[in-house]
Amino acid sequence: MALFSKHEWFSNIKGDTLSGLVVALALIPEAIAFSIIAGVDPKVGLYASFCIAVIIAFTGGRPGMISAATGAMALLMVTLVREHGLEYLLAATLLTGVFQIIAGYLRLAELMRFVSRSVVTGFVNALAILIFMAQLPELTDVTWHVYAMTAAGLGIIYLFPYLPIIGKSLPSPLVCIVVLTIVYMASGMDIRTVGDMGELPDTLPVFLWPDVPLNIDTLLIVLPYALMLCVVGLLESMMTATIVDDLTDTPSDKNRECKGQGVANIGAGLMGGMAGCAMIGQSVINIKSGGRTRLSTLIAGVVLLLMVVFLSDWVSQIPMAALVAVMIMVSIGTFSWESIRDLKKHPLSTNIVMLATVAVTVGTHNLAIGVFVGVLLAALFFANKVGNIMVISSTDVKAGKEREYQVVGQVFFASSQRFMAAFDFKESLDKVTIDLSRAHFWDVTAVQSLDRVVIKFRREGTEVELVGLSEASATVVDRYAIHDDPQAVEKLMGGH
Repeated sequence: MALFSKHEWFSNIKGDTLSGLVVALALIPEAIAFSIIAGVDPKVGLYASFCIAVIIAFTGGRPGMISAATGAMALLMVTLVREHGLEYLLAATLLTGVFQIIAGYLRLAELMRFVSRSVVTGFVNALAILIFMAQLPELTDVTWHVYAMTAAGLGIIYLFPYLPIIGKSLPSPLVCIVVLTIVYMASGMDIRTVGDMGELPDTLPVFLWPDVPLNIDTLLIVLPYALMLCVVGLLESMMTATIVDDLTDTPSDKNRECKGQGVANIGAGLMGGMAGCAMIGQSVINIKSGGRTRLSTLIAGVVLLLMVVFLSDWVSQIPMAALVAVMIMVSIGTFSWESIRDLKKHPLSTNIVMLATVAVTVGTHNLAIGVFVGVLLAALFFANKVGNIMVISSTDVKAGKEREYQVVGQVFFASSQRFMAAFDFKESLDKVTIDLSRAHFWDVTAVQSLDRVVIKFRREGTEVELVGLSEASATVVDRYAIHDDPQAVEKLMGGH
């Protein structure tokens, strides 16, 4: 894949430039806020967002997706920063990047196949709720001016696109930020601005190696944090890539994205920034503002740095109410409203998985735990469902002498008890034939249940014949079955 393919970079220059501007403006307060959450200087989050966005534009596997410093990652850093300081956070960021590159080469992104649609929907809804909740501090204990500005911002965002000609040519979130900033500067009202969030850096980032001793003690301190950051970062990035795939109806290279995230985090760590990952909110802003290619991500990163360093006097004047309005738009646009309508149509198990993912993610503020619970529940429901799709019937071949059992369905750990219960061991027969041509044996538990059935019949003096084993099932049965090994049989039955 060419690094500069025209389609991936220059097929949508106007849309990408304007959307990149919007994203850059929206990234500034978020990067500062996430720095404050992690307990570090605002510079750390801003430099990280610049580095990650610029590097991922070249190395990522999903054009149009925005990666930067994120709240999910910041929450994991709090303890490390408090107990050991910034230098150890930078070391953990470098190690996180290394783990993510390894994950990319091990093709761990393929594991996304096991995340069901209901888990992705729950994840998206939880993130929408978390994005909205993150805006609430800006809307509590404030004057009416803030509410008026936020309402005006939302009005601009949703009504501007309906204006003839100009409505379609400019992204409404950008118009909202510019208009409300002008209103604030002209009126001089007493409301919070970006400048109140923290001091903006006035210099470009410089290369610096983390000032930590290179020994086992340091590794043991940063290793658990790096592993957590790696998992959460990749999970959020893979989920966001899936959502952007759906929004744009285009595919992405998830394994390349894993490696790209790793390279970007190493770059951030060497430039004094904290670890980050894909941002669902900013990616949705980018797509909805017209961004489609890698150029939008690159412009977002470069403009972010230029504005923060060279236009800080102007940027610090942006009212927080304008950015709150943009983020509320993001949370409304991110939430899957049809999932509420689908609650009536979808099976109960699907709804439980979706709602559990939302509840756990919002409750813990940890995306990884929410997704893990969702995947676990989905797997249990699936195993139960497949385990019930098994039918065992029997026919008399010779009355009182010979019987044939027909097994249809999947035999594995969840259905093995039902498999054994379907046979009548008390019936006095000379011969039993078990037809397995329409059955599939998946695991050791299934083979053990087959062993027990065969052995119990033989203990009653009945001859047993297995017929019709498929090649796949025969491979598992031949390897693990013991019913033709007298010593193993004795051991299994324990003499009873």
